[in-house]
Amino acid sequence: MIDTAPNYQPIISQPRDGRVRVAAMADLHVHKDRHHDNAPLFAEISQNADILVLCGDLTNLGTPEEAQHLAKDLMALRLPVLAVLGNHDYHSGKHEELKDVLRRAGVIFLDEDETFELGGVGFAGIKGFGGGFASHMLSSFGEEATKHFVAEALKESLALEHALQRLETPRSVVLMHYVPVAATAMGEPPEIFPFLGCSRLAETIDRFNVVAAFHGHAHRGSPVGQTPKGTPVYNVAMELMMKVHRRPYLVVEV
Repeated sequence: MIDTAPNYQPIISQPRDGRVRVAAMADLHVHKDRHHDNAPLFAEISQNADILVLCGDLTNLGTPEEAQHLAKDLMALRLPVLAVLGNHDYHSGKHEELKDVLRRAGVIFLDEDETFELGGVGFAGIKGFGGGFASHMLSSFGEEATKHFVAEALKESLALEHALQRLETPRSVVLMHYVPVAATAMGEPPEIFPFLGCSRLAETIDRFNVVAAFHGHAHRGSPVGQTPKGTPVYNVAMELMMKVHRRPYLVVEV
């Protein structure tokens, strides 16, 4: 049974030093039957950051039951929490129900119509999509199936552009699930690069005053890269964070 408790209201305070500490993580893959208690982790994050961003694959199969486990743990968090969904969250076709469960736990889902601001920093987010990188990026040519694949990537890039246009803050942060630059996919098999992300996402980022971008999806990728114009890109997939930092999240001041 899905909990229908009233919405949880996080404690939102303005950073006092003009800098916002962003805790970022992705690919929690919360499982219905093999669920780990993440409440202590979220309590720890509350002490180390001003805001938490979750970059997709919050659940393993995209079910409301899995989301309920995560919602329960998030009650230990005392910060605003922003999120986008990942491919796993769409698997069961119940992503809207999943989002409803997590919204009741205080999660704010970002999309082209929903942004967030804290301490002079604007936050925009999308899921993203695949398509490949740089000169190897897939073009809209050939079969209809190929054209549909490219159209999905273009749609996500345009959604990100619309979201960033809504922000009027001097600094912006982007979160997504798919990878925007090849550098943070390095370490994954090159054969799957077209399915990990797309350079179109980085092209959109570089048209705005974005100071940091966070993503997941590439569990065996690299932790840090940058867009062609030099915006830092952080791969915060939980498996990678544990390998590199010995903890499942990253904190970046922006």
